[in-house]
Amino acid sequence: MGNFRAFGNTPLVLLISRLFLVCCDITDGNAEHLKREHSLMKPYQGVGNSPSSQWDFWGSTLVTSSYVRLTPDEGSKQGSIWNTVPCYLKDWEMHVQFKVHGAGKKGLHGDGIALWYTKDKLHPGPVFSNNALFQGLAVFIDTYSNDDATDRSFPYISAMVNNGSVNYDHGKDGRSSELGGCSAEIRNRQHDTYLAIRYSRGRLTVMIDVEDKNEWKECIDIGGVRLPTGYFFGASAATGDLSDNHDIISMKLYQLMVEHTPEEENLDWTKIEPSVSLLKSPKDNIDDPTGNFRGTALTGWKVFLLLLCALLGIVVCAVVGAVVFQKRQERNKRFY
Repeated sequence: MGNFRAFGNTPLVLLISRLFLVCCDITDGNAEHLKREHSLMKPYQGVGNSPSSQWDFWGSTLVTSSYVRLTPDEGSKQGSIWNTVPCYLKDWEMHVQFKVHGAGKKGLHGDGIALWYTKDKLHPGPVFSNNALFQGLAVFIDTYSNDDATDRSFPYISAMVNNGSVNYDHGKDGRSSELGGCSAEIRNRQHDTYLAIRYSRGRLTVMIDVEDKNEWKECIDIGGVRLPTGYFFGASAATGDLSDNHDIISMKLYQLMVEHTPEEENLDWTKIEPSVSLLKSPKDNIDDPTGNFRGTALTGWKVFLLLLCALLGIVVCAVVGAVVFQKRQERNKRFY
């Protein structure tokens, strides 16, 4: 799923370079970098509550030979599945193959899936069946709008980093704490849908493939993200009055081979507090219909300055126009 650039003009050089880049690009699913202890794949061996299990599940979750169904298409269901092995990779990429489908018509279904990298696992709560005051990263695949005043299109994918102090506002679909997002028609597709979460060198990128074209489309890309090691991966879903089948087909974690400075290598990454270095807090942002951030509403003095500048601009234009008009009149008189 990467874009490769060939070096050289001969077919041999082209072939060698392409093979080399494919082997080095883990987004192509190179098994050499696949971390099986953090991956959930068919036939889902190692799933259960036994001491040797690497994945545990809760609630309405049903594990079959073809998928892990977090919730059935029934109301008031909650389910989750969690990796029981803490992840100590500094740079990683998680590929999630999933499917959301049900009998409900457009706008009459819910609620969606959440993907987690958090300090605690199997901690039920109100946010897609998980704890609202979580510590770590969450990516929400929200299929139902709880905010009647919203102007964005759902389903909507968004990301949030929390140090345990911010309560996810479910009534506003998490807008006040959202780092970014995009709309994506992921529901009732004839094929499976895919989402990739990449964290590398302080940069968080979320990509989607909802057309099954084997091509990633960027959804979120933000720098200044700090996530510790030693957290757990998981997925959860919930239904309310409205419902859907929320299925996880696979979750595959790949290690990114990235060089770090000696200072970074000597840092105790388990002690890092989840945070994002933004020029302004996400709470200071308002979303536009496309899901991108724009500035907050103008305050009174900002409006005054804007109007003053506009008025001065009009006056200057009028004066310049009058001078130009007068000079043209004088010049025209000389031709008579």
